Amino acid sequence: MKKEDYASASIIAVWISLISNILLTILKLVVGFLFKSPVLLADGFHNAGDVIASGAALTSMRISKRPADEDHPYGHGKAEVISAAIVAIILGLAAIYIAYEAVSALFEEPAQASLLALLTAFISLVWKQALYIYTIRLGKLTNSKGLIATAYDHLADVYASLAAVLGIGLALIGDIYDLHYLSYGDPIAGIIVSVLVLKLAYEMGREAMDVLMEKNISQPRLDEFAALILTIPQVKRIDRLRAREHGHYILVDLRIGVHGQLTIQQGHDVSRTIRDTIMEHHDDVDEVLIHLNPWYDDENK
Repeated sequence: MKKEDYASASIIAVWISLISNILLTILKLVVGFLFKSPVLLADGFHNAGDVIASGAALTSMRISKRPADEDHPYGHGKAEVISAAIVAIILGLAAIYIAYEAVSALFEEPAQASLLALLTAFISLVWKQALYIYTIRLGKLTNSKGLIATAYDHLADVYASLAAVLGIGLALIGDIYDLHYLSYGDPIAGIIVSVLVLKLAYEMGREAMDVLMEKNISQPRLDEFAALILTIPQVKRIDRLRAREHGHYILVDLRIGVHGQLTIQQGHDVSRTIRDTIMEHHDDVDEVLIHLNPWYDDENK
């Protein structure tokens, strides 16, 4: 599949996520209000935030695919990272809201559980699990930060829907067997969900900040680049090797030592060979910036 096909597939995946989130938001809020289910209501408001998150992901992915221009010579890849940070913030706020509603419900008389509310939560669980698997696979395949953020947003919904199924299910069992304490399974499930969603928001936010702050990529990836560079006969040493993510692609920056007697043309050819070698073996590398330092035979003595 070509990069253009990957881009189109990613946009389609976000559109599917956006439409799904709108439908699930309406379904959960209507059923949650009708049957006064705290965890379903909280999950519905969380889904409303997901609509905003999916819209942000869609916008950022369109921007990130724009080519480099005079104002943005390194491209627009970080637009997706900004989108991921926005999703993390939305998830964090959703977690706080879910926790507040769930704790408040513990101090009120629990509403009678409903089979329709249970069915709604179950539909959401299956739907969101399918969306998570679909988007995370495509996100990792295309290295799309926006799509991966959308996938983790779906995963948060999986947690929420699973807790809703368990909570409402326990409340239904409590109603059937007159076990009053099980009626609080719904809000307790909401508290558990809030913790899981908050953890997910923290991890997403930290990863987005790492990219925005231009953290070096992992050491194993740097070692792979170094091994490829050293296969070029003219390279005598690696003086510095850095690489950073710029959204869905990587920028590599390196300084190498080559023989000081090489002509400018020969040095240019070495640089081109290094760049082509790295980019042939790593599809996610978009640019390789190379600085040549002089090296002489007596340095080996």
